[in-house]
Amino acid sequence: METVHTQGVWMAEALQKGTMEYEKHWLFVTHMGDPKAAFLIFFPIVYYLNKRTGIAVVWVTVISEWLNLVLKWILFGERPFWWVGESQLFVKNPPQVQQFPSTCETGPGSPSGHAMVTSAVWWVMVSAVASFLHSRTRSRLLTAVPYLLYVLFLVAVGLSRIFILAHFPHQVIAGTLTGFALGVVLNRTVPDRRPLLFFVQTCTGLFLGALLLHSGLEHFGVDLSWSIALAKRWCSQKDWIRMDSTPFSSLTRDCGAVLGLGLAQFWKPGGWPLPWAPRTLCLALSSLALYHINRMPLPTAPPLLFYCLYFIRFTLMPQVVMVFVPGFVHLLTAKNKEE
Repeated sequence: METVHTQGVWMAEALQKGTMEYEKHWLFVTHMGDPKAAFLIFFPIVYYLNKRTGIAVVWVTVISEWLNLVLKWILFGERPFWWVGESQLFVKNPPQVQQFPSTCETGPGSPSGHAMVTSAVWWVMVSAVASFLHSRTRSRLLTAVPYLLYVLFLVAVGLSRIFILAHFPHQVIAGTLTGFALGVVLNRTVPDRRPLLFFVQTCTGLFLGALLLHSGLEHFGVDLSWSIALAKRWCSQKDWIRMDSTPFSSLTRDCGAVLGLGLAQFWKPGGWPLPWAPRTLCLALSSLALYHINRMPLPTAPPLLFYCLYFIRFTLMPQVVMVFVPGFVHLLTAKNKEE
């Protein structure tokens, strides 16, 4: 792996040197590939266009990110930003690379979570758009356009992760291929109109499954905090280390989101029937609400308090999009019709 890692570092250096003027674009792309973007940005947009596909976005994000966490704990992938220093291979000829605010993630690096979740979630959205175009136009050319954009976006996300030194190229490729397979499989089993008990059991299973794996690995002497220590040691700016990039943050985020998805369907099965104009208002209000919920600062100490509040935050998000905001708009428009 030493040769693979070394070549990956030189590729990152070449990418930074050749495209540094596009730094803001790379950072934007890596932000759009963040698993949180699936909950905060793509979910409300897709949900108000098609409810089943919107639910699929949350479902696929949860399962693919949870599996990514499990794979990272098992595979022990390095990250370029700490491996350059730890390897001691570049003492005489250090690479001319720099870090960015999005670089210093604390979990293991293989496979890439951004690539894996993006590949899975975007497959759900792209296949829905392609099916719609095919049913309306019967044009193979138009149907192929979403898939072409899908490939281009995956390439852009992968290169952005290499550019900021968050991943090696082989980690990006592994994440992309795994995410694609998950997207194809999970898109066939979307839990719309499932009972609340299913989501409670899923939430509990994801949480306990991860805890059992974590405890089992530690029982056999595996230190699963190794990546956090390396990230803190080699990150060029200490304030770039964020609690929401830790492995347990992704676990609590996924458990909260899947429980919130179940609660939203329990409170209002089938959702609110709204015409296109009220849906547009719902999208604007939901996006605004999710933005402020996500921006709300959470105490980072003690860590357990942070994880509990983080769980509650993502439990609320599906309910905001599927119940609270549509219910408010439905009530508002119903009153206007009566008057």
